[in-house]
Amino acid sequence: MPGDDPAYEALLLRVAEMYYEGDQTQEQIGRKLHLTRWKVGRLLAEARTAGIVRIEIVHPDHRRRAEERALIERYGLRAAVVVPVDGTADDLELRDRVARAAARYLADLRPAPRSLGVSWGRTLDAVAAHIPSGWDRGVQVVQVNGGLSRSRRPTSASDMASRIAHHGDGTVTLLPVPAIVEQEATRVALEGDRSVAGVLQQARRCGTYLFSPGAMTHDSVLVESGYLTAEDVDALAEAGGVGDVISRFIDARGRIVDEGLDRRTLGLPLDDLRAGEHSIAVVAGTAKHRVCRAVVASRICNVLITDHRTAAHLLEAA
Repeated sequence: MPGDDPAYEALLLRVAEMYYEGDQTQEQIGRKLHLTRWKVGRLLAEARTAGIVRIEIVHPDHRRRAEERALIERYGLRAAVVVPVDGTADDLELRDRVARAAARYLADLRPAPRSLGVSWGRTLDAVAAHIPSGWDRGVQVVQVNGGLSRSRRPTSASDMASRIAHHGDGTVTLLPVPAIVEQEATRVALEGDRSVAGVLQQARRCGTYLFSPGAMTHDSVLVESGYLTAEDVDALAEAGGVGDVISRFIDARGRIVDEGLDRRTLGLPLDDLRAGEHSIAVVAGTAKHRVCRAVVASRICNVLITDHRTAAHLLEAA
């Protein structure tokens, strides 16, 4: 061992300094120290093994790829995309960068999806804004949860899904019902309607799903659209809620928080997302850290597209 022979350790150090700091070739070092090139190469390898030399890749792309690999391994994901961020990026810019990465991932997916189930919201609106024309050829886009607003503020559901379908030279099938209704009987009656039931059947057959979990905030799209009040959100948080996935509120383990509310929610159940070949969650921002961890830990998604801060939070939490 080098530590048992000071002279040999000194040789390892000298060879390492000549090679890494002196920018000399192995052949030049060999001539100066009367060693063969093969011997110099072996000494350099030993210097690394002994800890005399440590090679570190510092390019930000390397760190990003390392985080992606770690997320895939830790949470059993099919794929992960981590978007680098700097300290000056605000939430709006962060969401835009992650949405751009999601649009690129969807466009690069091979084979291209023949059917795509989509939710709605601000993040997916941004994804639709970045989706390139011709990203697919003949895709069938299906809305997977209700999106008609209960307030005067329109939702983005139909427009977002239509734009993704248009740029993919495809068709769109909308779910023309609210996300949450007042009575369970209303939800049962609506889902029993032939046209609504047909859309949900199409949604269940989608091989790829695209959604963005929502945070437990008073300015969430479900509050802005009139489905919930700020007091409702507070009550769900007190019950253990960390956010919503396709309008269904979950706790830290990915379980439904309020069964009564869930029975008034129209759309696919979460197990359909878990069963998707590609179930893509697009997540950006600190407010979504808790719901993001719940989504990946409970395997609601198998593809995660997120920012560096969220990725770091997931790996630290793990």
